[in-house]
Amino acid sequence: MGRPSLIKPVRVGSSRRGFFKNTGSAAAALLAAPMLPLAGTAEAAVAINGNFQHGVASGDPLSDRVILWTRVTPTNGRSSQVVDYTIAKDPAFTQIVSTGRSKAILERDFTVKIDALGLSPNTTYYYRFSVDGVISPIGRTKTLPVGGVSNLRMAVVSCSNHAYGYFNAYRRIAERADLDMVVHLGDYIYEYGANQYGNVRTPEPTNEIVTLADYRMRHAQYKRDPDSQAMHRQHPLVAIWDDHETANNSYVDGAENHQAGEGAWAARVGAALQAYYEWMPVRVVDPKQPRNNARSYAFGNLVDLIMLEERLNGRSAQLGTNIGNASGYFVQQGAYLDPARQLLGASEEAWLFNKLRTSTAKWKFLGQGVMFAQVKVQGAPNSAGGGVFFNSDAWDGYQPARDRVYEVLKGSQTQAPVNNVVILTGDIHSSWAADLSQDPNNANVATGGYDKVTGQGSRAVEFVGTSISSPGVDNPQQAAGTIAQLAPANPHLKYIKLDKRGYMLIDADATRCVCEWWYVDTVASVSNVQTFGTAFQVVDGANRLSPAAQTPNRANPAALAP
Repeated sequence: MGRPSLIKPVRVGSSRRGFFKNTGSAAAALLAAPMLPLAGTAEAAVAINGNFQHGVASGDPLSDRVILWTRVTPTNGRSSQVVDYTIAKDPAFTQIVSTGRSKAILERDFTVKIDALGLSPNTTYYYRFSVDGVISPIGRTKTLPVGGVSNLRMAVVSCSNHAYGYFNAYRRIAERADLDMVVHLGDYIYEYGANQYGNVRTPEPTNEIVTLADYRMRHAQYKRDPDSQAMHRQHPLVAIWDDHETANNSYVDGAENHQAGEGAWAARVGAALQAYYEWMPVRVVDPKQPRNNARSYAFGNLVDLIMLEERLNGRSAQLGTNIGNASGYFVQQGAYLDPARQLLGASEEAWLFNKLRTSTAKWKFLGQGVMFAQVKVQGAPNSAGGGVFFNSDAWDGYQPARDRVYEVLKGSQTQAPVNNVVILTGDIHSSWAADLSQDPNNANVATGGYDKVTGQGSRAVEFVGTSISSPGVDNPQQAAGTIAQLAPANPHLKYIKLDKRGYMLIDADATRCVCEWWYVDTVASVSNVQTFGTAFQVVDGANRLSPAAQTPNRANPAALAP
């Protein structure tokens, strides 16, 4: 099954992430590539383990529990198989703390998810599964701390397109023993068929995925990737979906990449989310409302990590067509100013505002999919219309909803301002650091504007991570030309890098939060080369960016899983 009547031509870029072009006026195309195992490595052996071909993973850590995941490759035509699991405090399993038993059943595609309870806070554990005497690879995970916490160190990733490039960045993250977790901001899989968006590796199935069987097969292919398996084995994952886990530019009632002949949108979403919950180490927030996936994590008194669902639960349809192209340019007028249009939805928006206002943590991190900062092709203060925008799928296309977030950050006569908010964003296949101002082209701070030299007027900051493999503006000259066009219109954007793939590393303590951008040298082939790009920080209480240095590795981290 799959696409019954129509296969689209090869894409040269996605409609939205196909981002900036080298033409004189414009924002247009993003591109990239796919990945495989390093022959002879332990991970390559893991990938062909007969009973556990899809590795092991952990996720959604809390202070006393964590999700443990695997998938059992069915044998002998059985519809279910008994699976045992063991949790220990050491990789040799001499300090066993818990054992248990579950079942891998056909109805869940033989995936197994254990919510391992009764664990200790801020503790590294090792776990493994066994079936019929065959033992899985060993995984490593960590619970969240409680009370006073001195430091959080985590990797942030997004946009892992198997067809478009090797997941070398996942491998580099797996090698970092001092991380508390990995945060994935969406586009963990892509829905396109063969040669529709990347052609380095062939997707499974080769058609665009639409049915439950399709989505399961695509997740299975991603979980066989050895670099993905390495990352999952070493660190717990906190993940939120963006659009490609269902279909490009999705919203409540449809998607740009859902056409007639592909069935009902609700059925496609149901299939995509069933496969997602089966194949990802995440909890179901509400079984009766699977689209509701917003949740939060307390990292002691240091960080509240708030993960936002921005696609399927409350988002109004995007306005305009040809998002990301010149014909899709828009100004903030007409329907764009309709306060009824939602990005989060009313219930999630209220939940977020309450979380922000009641948080007692030093830092409030918002993990979310689409860029929050304004990105303009022509700049102007709000009093003169605000300028010209090009991406109506991002928060720029939902300005009244964004304004409501700013009202919470600024506070009021009855509500205190909310400080130390750091927005973590994926989606756009490029790297950005932004001061967040409601009126960045107005130089008068006294009237709600922003001083580009001092950063005064900024209410929060945003760190945007590049992709694991999905395409950016990979021609350096073209990228430089695009940046030169964007910079004058966007004084609040302090860093833009369009032509590199990789990940962000976040290091936070009570005095500052630092973001480092790390880049791999290629996604066109297997490589172990990475380089430090740059770092920015926000100091406690400043709500604006300043340059930073690379942070040191943690001393004496727990051993990686063997």
